[in-house]
Amino acid sequence: MKLIRGTIVSVGEGGVYGERMLNGCRVWDPHRSKLPAAIINGAPLDLTADMRVLYLGAANGTTVSHVADYVETVYAVEFAPRPMQDLIEVARRRPNLVPIMGDANRPEVYGCFVEQVDMIYQDVAQPNQADILRKNLPFLKDGGIAVLMLKARSVDVRKKSEEVAEETCTALREMGLTIVWSGTLDPFHRDHTCMICTK
Repeated sequence: MKLIRGTIVSVGEGGVYGERMLNGCRVWDPHRSKLPAAIINGAPLDLTADMRVLYLGAANGTTVSHVADYVETVYAVEFAPRPMQDLIEVARRRPNLVPIMGDANRPEVYGCFVEQVDMIYQDVAQPNQADILRKNLPFLKDGGIAVLMLKARSVDVRKKSEEVAEETCTALREMGLTIVWSGTLDPFHRDHTCMICTK
């Protein structure tokens, strides 16, 4: 990852979401994007130019645009029509960004568009967040990285975030994944936990 004076940035065309520019680079705001928040909190993540990424829950393309600045290809899956319009606009300026309108719960529908990837980034705030990752694991290469941005309140509002995170860790291990890091996204995003796994 590229840092300028301790600030995470990416090298790409600005103006995606009104982000600041620093020495010609785009400032990656941890309050707007969970990935830099996780890295600031100690997540051992890096994005390299030879990586292919499957991004589940691409939304308007805020985080996706920064990821695309770093890697070879991003397959960005989004279900909602309105955010998809914004994502398509972001993709017009980033030829390595492939927007896919689809349901992350049904990877068999968009599987014909996706190659084997080095990383799956899952940011779909639904009750079955871990299961969505499981369904998409066939796209991940052996030795690849799976990143789950867990929103506890979307899983069960009656349970504490720590309890939901513990149950999710158990589910990930049962999928055959190895958890290499788990941590909260406080103070940037409340009730969120980032889990980094290897296949």
